[in-house]
Amino acid sequence: MSFDVEKVTTDIIEFIQDYYKKNNLKGAVIGISGGKDSAVVAALFTRALGCENVLGLWMPCNSKENDYKDAQLLCNELKIELKEFDLTTTYNLYLENIQKENKVFDHELINANINLKPRLRMSTLYYYAAMMTKQKNETYIVAGTSNKCERFVGYFTKGGDNVCDISVLGDLLVSEVIMLGDYLKIPTHIVHKIPDDGLSNQTDEEKLGVKYEDIEKYICEEETGIKTGLQDEVRRKIKRLHEVNSHKFTIPMFRRK
Repeated sequence: MSFDVEKVTTDIIEFIQDYYKKNNLKGAVIGISGGKDSAVVAALFTRALGCENVLGLWMPCNSKENDYKDAQLLCNELKIELKEFDLTTTYNLYLENIQKENKVFDHELINANINLKPRLRMSTLYYYAAMMTKQKNETYIVAGTSNKCERFVGYFTKGGDNVCDISVLGDLLVSEVIMLGDYLKIPTHIVHKIPDDGLSNQTDEEKLGVKYEDIEKYICEEETGIKTGLQDEVRRKIKRLHEVNSHKFTIPMFRRK
């Protein structure tokens, strides 16, 4: 399936503008990680709303210095404000306090510890959105940065980076996000950086155990019924990721008969 990057860019910008106009909104708060997804989202919102109405938020938590430099570079290029809110002390204090009450070791809770970071970040994004709304007397909302591949295999934290008020990459594959990044003239090393979560010291693909390229092939097979040459073992891995994370996609709610 061909991907018309110019048309998709225009469609997303119009989608943002229409939604903001319909709901009487003004600005966006975006978590800037130094990676391609948040960079593309920031560029799209800047084009849609103007640089003065977009706030980037860098929220380090034992984070890499190079990612901060890339976040700064991006925001300087886009001419949007970048604020820093360091969560390292908050994170460490949280773990210190909770481990006083629970006799478990760090290595036993490694996933809980990793997931705590995006949950703290999401709370911070919403606090800043409320603060900007109060300061400007116009409504700011939180823009999400997850792409379609991440969403399909559940590669996000429930109550963390899956929470947002508006999503513009949720129906775009990783390769399509990269094409948007190149089209929007985001610095090449940011767009083509090997993706990692900045939390676990592993790349995304190391954590998942599959390549994004293969996730795209699987999604293509699911949507078109056309075989892509994906190996059966890899297909099974991706199918399992999708199924075991299905609880993340919807919240079951009892309804009275």
